[in-house]
Amino acid sequence: MSSAAFRLVVTGGGTGGHTYPALTAVGTLRARLAAEGRSLDALWIGTAEGLEARVAPAEGIQFVSVVTGKIRRSKNPLKLVSPANVRDMAQVPLGVLQARRAIEQFQPDVVLATGGYVAVPAGLAARMCRRPLVLHEQTVRLGLANRKLASAAARICVSSESTLALLSESARQIALVTGNPVRPEVLSGHAAKAVEALGLVGFAGQLPTVYVTGGAQGSQQINELVGEVLPWLLQQANVVHQCGPAHVEGLRVRAAGLPGELAGRYYLAGYVGAELPDVLALADVVISRSGAGTLAELTALGKPAVFVPLASAAGNEQAHNARHLQEAGAALALEGEVTGARGRDALGPLLADAHLRQAMAERARAHGRPDAADRLVDEILAAAASG
Repeated sequence: MSSAAFRLVVTGGGTGGHTYPALTAVGTLRARLAAEGRSLDALWIGTAEGLEARVAPAEGIQFVSVVTGKIRRSKNPLKLVSPANVRDMAQVPLGVLQARRAIEQFQPDVVLATGGYVAVPAGLAARMCRRPLVLHEQTVRLGLANRKLASAAARICVSSESTLALLSESARQIALVTGNPVRPEVLSGHAAKAVEALGLVGFAGQLPTVYVTGGAQGSQQINELVGEVLPWLLQQANVVHQCGPAHVEGLRVRAAGLPGELAGRYYLAGYVGAELPDVLALADVVISRSGAGTLAELTALGKPAVFVPLASAAGNEQAHNARHLQEAGAALALEGEVTGARGRDALGPLLADAHLRQAMAERARAHGRPDAADRLVDEILAAAASG
């Protein structure tokens, strides 16, 4: 095997949804190459303000920032030419020049773009430099950046079978389903470790466990839903509630009135960090938002879920994600006004019936792709070989 380093440019970010799949792909590629006695040289092209600016250097990946423009969406065409949009669109050519300079200097074998506004200038620069461009789409419908770059791509890797029908004829020729890369550590949790690490001594072994999460910052909407049904919920289940650091005090006050036995079944945390894989292993049902990364993790693990989509997500993507799994019988979706009564109606049957949970878990797992990172790496290496 050649010992020459494989050179990869990664672009994409802004949020975890674009950043973490790319990070997982880099780690998987590095491990694959190491097994062949080769090394990886990676360069991440991102924005100075995005999440990628912190996580790429922390993972030992060279990082260069370029300017980019955020296009503010609107159904009203006149609003698309707002001063902010015009100003930002004017930044894109400069970002393309900066990205082109970085790519010409780095000379990558392939460029991987995972979406977000910064992917546009770097993806266009890849085409100018005649470098193979691999796009990865996390959501059911192609995001704005990937739609702009589709004609420049050598391969379009999508996370869901249902995406293929939404692509143009030309895009479909170069598209394939890899799934959305899931951090390997998420798949290797142990339920007993969560009980030990979090000190869940009051949990009732005969009851199912519900994991509630609104993401790192927590979700006011999900917290209110759980707060409203809490005494009822704790009669049916143990609850691990990751509520976001800003919400802990209010929920603690609410929980203070619970009778002792029920209080022992409720674990409240602002943030769940390193224990997350173990908490997911312990969970029988998950209540959460329905971002692409969450879906990838829960389906890879085969977890029954009740989704509360974020209404303000770009392109209403979270609602599409949740509906897609609900139609497959792999999850439940609570859209619109989310009341305690609707929460009880959704959760009650699931918590009462282990067979129902098992059936939903199997359908969720059928949609999961735990090998997504390996499949994406296959395509990165194939694009480089044919580029």
